[in-house]
Amino acid sequence: MCTTCGCGEGETKIEGDELHAHTHADGTTHSHPYAPGRTHTHAHARTVRLEQDILAKNDAYAAANRERFAARGILALNLVSSPGSGKTTLLVKTIEALQGKLPIAVIEGDQQTSMDAERIRATGAPAVQINTGKGCHLDAHMVGHALEKLPLEKGGVLMIENVGNLVCPAAFDLGEAGKVVILSVTEGEDKPLKYPDMFRAARLMLINKCDLLPYLQFDVEKAIGYARRVNPLIEVMRVSATTGEGMAEWLSWIEKGAAATSGK
Repeated sequence: MCTTCGCGEGETKIEGDELHAHTHADGTTHSHPYAPGRTHTHAHARTVRLEQDILAKNDAYAAANRERFAARGILALNLVSSPGSGKTTLLVKTIEALQGKLPIAVIEGDQQTSMDAERIRATGAPAVQINTGKGCHLDAHMVGHALEKLPLEKGGVLMIENVGNLVCPAAFDLGEAGKVVILSVTEGEDKPLKYPDMFRAARLMLINKCDLLPYLQFDVEKAIGYARRVNPLIEVMRVSATTGEGMAEWLSWIEKGAAATSGK
């Protein structure tokens, strides 16, 4: 259970999971994904854990993921944003532009549906969908389990598209090399001040949908200033997945990161 937002466990489903049926003492039955070595704990029997205990457990899984990535020279990036920022469209355009240059695999996080994973697979890139149910973020254990079903080429890139949310994903390390926060110009430029933990945790901020700036009152310089107020080291790029503006800089950033990670 996430103590920050109160989202529950027990509804996460990863594509390819077998369903394990479980019967309660009162005769009711429900199913949940089966994970080898993992025991089923009833919500009504769960004890309340301190937030630091939850994060410590998550960090242990994240460290294992990070070791796995390092062993194969894989650059893992955690894409985070509000819903509707254009993450998936940007990701599709990124995969298409890097085809033949870098192998890319994707983990998709959404509360329901596999629509985004299907969009990714249409590009030819492998993708695994994680549906979090009532949960509002991915955690390192979910990602580690999804990795078992995802082909990862040495020296490649893993893109983790997190659930649309600027709160809880900031606190959960997935083993990634860095968080990339996408801020759409259709949102307020004050988002970095309203959600400082996310922008403080991010390595890079992509200001997306810049092709719409002539029609909006979004102040790009204010947004950048606010982001650097909470994180002086954050890198910033202006992009448009629709027109291609700024994409060359973004692609170059990924390629340089992948080369440094793989040692090429």
